[in-house]
Amino acid sequence: MSATSSPAWTLGDIPDQSGRTILVTGTTEGGLGHFTALELARRGGRVVLAGRSADKLAGTATAIRGEVPDAELDELVVDLADLSSVRDAARRAGELGPLDVLVNNAGIMAPPFRRTGDGLESQMATNHFGPFLLTGLLAPQLAASGDARVVTVSSQMHRRARHAPTWDPRTDRRYSRWSAYSETKLANLLFTFELDRRAREKGLPVRALAAHPGFSGTHLVTNGQMGRARGGVASILDAAVKAVSQSAHAGAWPSLMAATADLPGGTYVGPSGLGEMSGTPQVVTARALAHDAEAQRELWELSERTVGLSWP
Repeated sequence: MSATSSPAWTLGDIPDQSGRTILVTGTTEGGLGHFTALELARRGGRVVLAGRSADKLAGTATAIRGEVPDAELDELVVDLADLSSVRDAARRAGELGPLDVLVNNAGIMAPPFRRTGDGLESQMATNHFGPFLLTGLLAPQLAASGDARVVTVSSQMHRRARHAPTWDPRTDRRYSRWSAYSETKLANLLFTFELDRRAREKGLPVRALAAHPGFSGTHLVTNGQMGRARGGVASILDAAVKAVSQSAHAGAWPSLMAATADLPGGTYVGPSGLGEMSGTPQVVTARALAHDAEAQRELWELSERTVGLSWP
């Protein structure tokens, strides 16, 4: 599919989501996850808002109900950088029943170096290992829906990664915050393509797709650089980013297309504009390294060892 071979996808193309349960991670108010959840709730879906803070989840729920008063929302506290928190959240999510869609949206961007309590660099923990474990633990609920999707949010920054991140994640290496971020975004695609292959191989009714938001005005850059989104220089930086980017709402469109359009597993969706920076969503192409079957397998096996879960 391309922008010239078919009509542009719009929010009007999202089908009725009544009777479907969708879990979206990283739903801080004003971000990609918030607007992904909003549009799915607007179309009748039961949406599970997942994030690190109960207060922030409540704020997002209030914002969504301000536009969709009858929105069916649940809230799930989970810190994807903490593997024990992921396991606890997955146990609580067991009460939700079958899951139709999991949107792995949560992520952090280019913070100073930090190791988590599990001994992992914080970006790789939050952006890859936590979602890998969460998806694996929720896999039975996804399969139980009969036709599930896992949508993982990557980035054009995956093109800047020099290598697939298949080394021991607990080994000390020279840290470059932007290189590390790029590697996590490449990991998102390697994970997506390998998950889709494994699901097909085992006959599981689960499709894995990926999306990227182009250059969208979220708080990710400011949070990564300043540790906060507002106040002083942080507010100035946040305003500057938003002035030259498309809105976070528009940035959520590729995820929404991947979650709801009639697309095969292994599809990657991004904006259709120049350089895939903005515009209506369409099917796009990842760099060749993301399709390296050996790198996909190596990262999967490394991830299983790191989180202590072999699946599917």
